[in-house]
Order: sequence, then structure tokens, then C-alpha cells
Amino acid sequence: MTAGRLTEPRALLLTGSGRYADPWHPFAETSAALAALLREAGFGVETADDVDAALAGLVTPGATGVSGAGLPDLLVVNVGLPRDDLPSPGTPEAVAGLRRWLEEGRPLLVSHVSSTSFLDSPEWEAALGGRWIRGTSMHPAYGPAGIHVRRESGPVVEGIADFELPDERYSYLATAPGITIHATHTHEDLEHPIMWSLDRRPGRTFYDALGHDAASYQSPEHREILLRAVTWLTADQQL
Repeated sequence: MTAGRLTEPRALLLTGSGRYADPWHPFAETSAALAALLREAGFGVETADDVDAALAGLVTPGATGVSGAGLPDLLVVNVGLPRDDLPSPGTPEAVAGLRRWLEEGRPLLVSHVSSTSFLDSPEWEAALGGRWIRGTSMHPAYGPAGIHVRRESGPVVEGIADFELPDERYSYLATAPGITIHATHTHEDLEHPIMWSLDRRPGRTFYDALGHDAASYQSPEHREILLRAVTWLTADQQL
């Protein structure tokens, strides 16, 4: 958070509900865990169940989906891939809201399966620094996941040891050349990025491919990395 700020920063958390839910991810519990972590970081949190309305509200804050005056300070995305025939984002207004957020260089924290979503937004993939590729990306069965921390990659992981937690290990994701990889896992003798950041210039993104369920957020190391990531996203400092 910016030093000297007089008001509580606000985070808008998009949660997988309706067409953005799926049978495999307990979005209610993971969004609750993320909200608790954001509050620990000093944020007021608004959780939005209507993803498209909340994105549309970023065009005209207070009109639809986003309460209060002005835009939130942080957008947190924890959504799935819609399985219907509608676009993703689902309305022109939602597309415009997401585009505004990204074009204005505002910070973005993205969780787990959200890398599969917003398929009809080329700006989303560019801002994320990668994505899940259907037919190529995969994950081994849920279970103990050994995470290798690249402590040399910056303060967001400095001093944090390798750790293990129960989770899915996303593998063979597409990644952009400009990302900074902070943690990986090993699958089929290859190192796969599992956490990365992107300085979009303007704007910053942190993607966390962990977080399949609430158990993931009980890991002290996972929580500490996310708390540091939120600070980096919303403060004027170098990663």
C-alpha cells in the first residue's frame, strides 16, 4: 500500500459463480480464503458474484457491480472458464470494463483456474503474461505439491524456502517472455512455472497457479508470497 494513505484501500474480488463456476473448483471457499488474506493485508474487500456486471461496473463505478466512489485499488480474479456458447467476458460492457482496467495500468492479482478464462479478450492474455492452453496444459492429480522457490527472483520470495502443500500443479502453461518466474514445480523432468509476475509498464500482474482449494491457503509460505505480492502490486517499489 502507498505510504501516507488516509483511506482504506479497496479490492474487488471476482469469484467463480454462475457461468464462471465449474464442478471442479470450490470457488466460494477459495474466494473466502483470498478475501481473508486481502483483509490481513489491510484491504476492504468486495466480492462480486456477477462477474460480467462487476467488470461492466469498472467503466462507470457505482453503476453496476462495483459499489462506492471511484475504481477499486486492486482487481483480484478467481473465476473459471464458462462452458456455454456465450463470449468470455460475456457482454460488450464487461469487455470495456476489463479493457479500461488494463489500459489504465491498474494492478491485477490472478488465481489458479482464472488462466483458462476470458478467452475472447486478447488483452487478458497479454496482461496475465500467459494462459492455460486447452489440449496442451494439464495438471497431475491433486495431492502433495513440491514447490521450488526462486529466491533470487526478488523480494516477493526472498528468504522463503521450498515448500510443500496440497494442490494442483499446473503444467505446460503458455508464458510470455517478459514474466519473472518466482516459483516452479517439477513434472516429467521439466520445471514448470507456478507463480510469476509481470510489470506491464504501466500496471503490474501477479499470477498464482496454486489455490485449487482452501487447504492451499493454509500454507504459511504460500500466504507470505501472496501478501508480499499484494504489497508489490499496490505500492511503488521494485520487485
